[in-house]
Amino acid sequence: MARPLAAHLDLAALAANLTRVRALAPGADVLAVVKANAYGHGLMRVLPALASADGLALIELDAALRLREHGERRPILLLEGFFEPAELEAFAAHGLTSVVHCREQVEMLEKARLPRGLDVYLKINTGMNRLGVAPGDARALAGRLAQSRNVASLRLMTHFARADEHDGLADARARFEAACANLPYPRSLANSAGVVRYGHVGGDVVRPGIVLYGATPFAERSARSLGLAPVMTLRSKLVGVQELAAGDSVGYGATFTATQPMRIGVVACGYADGYPRHAPNGTPVLVDGQRMPMAGRVSMDLVTVDISSLPGARVGSDVVLWGEGLPIDDVASAAGTVGYELLCAVAARVPFVIANAAPTA
Repeated sequence: MARPLAAHLDLAALAANLTRVRALAPGADVLAVVKANAYGHGLMRVLPALASADGLALIELDAALRLREHGERRPILLLEGFFEPAELEAFAAHGLTSVVHCREQVEMLEKARLPRGLDVYLKINTGMNRLGVAPGDARALAGRLAQSRNVASLRLMTHFARADEHDGLADARARFEAACANLPYPRSLANSAGVVRYGHVGGDVVRPGIVLYGATPFAERSARSLGLAPVMTLRSKLVGVQELAAGDSVGYGATFTATQPMRIGVVACGYADGYPRHAPNGTPVLVDGQRMPMAGRVSMDLVTVDISSLPGARVGSDVVLWGEGLPIDDVASAAGTVGYELLCAVAARVPFVIANAAPTA
């Protein structure tokens, strides 16, 4: 029999989360962010649930080309653009949209001999200090792009470093507005946190990522409070039960020691499946619908859970590591990380099951 661990995808929830994004950012075009294999959910698996998005956005050129081969005709934005001049031919041939975030990319684009112009987003650095042109250079570079025969259309964009914080927008927005004053091009500003705060952020195009998959971009606001539903539920079963006496320890390094007689449930899931090895004792796990605390170090293939307060739990009992009934953000918080990392880390050996198909358009 197959090992009882699987990632169950609720594509109807994904479609509903996209509908929620539209309600939060009325009037804006929506580019669904599907980088990192759709945040670990599987790029091709999620496409049916994103049918109503206005376009897609990702990082990987090979994935963008695969989408085109699959028949995808909507705009596809490459969020880091092209890395060398040789890639520009593929961008033009397949109608891919490129972010341009540095002077060197502007120069590569100007020098290219392309059969058709590209749709371009000029990215302006407003405080993230990763990618983006300096605000003081934005006007001149926008002018050069607008005049280039290799540019079919131009938009302006930024990526806020602190959109998830109460006071994290004002300075960055001021920098962006100063850099773009009187430039007549459409704008894209809002990521997932910005979508929720769209009234403050605005813009013509939004780029939701984590909210589509049912997790929150905020430390203090749950996904449920934002009207979002989990898309991935990582399910398993108890494959063993151990009876401990006071003084007995569990797992490698004896990081958990029983202070009284206890029952320990053994779950088929470990760090080789993508579960965080650094998750501490007390990290929540759902057993037969009840929250139980992890007890002992996560190993390669197994997790151990204190089921002393759940006398009915037995070998074969249902387990949820995150998802339906147990928000991934709760698990991530206990493990000192974010839901993004857990979703993206699900290993290739974990089978995926489509638990609920997306409604047809």
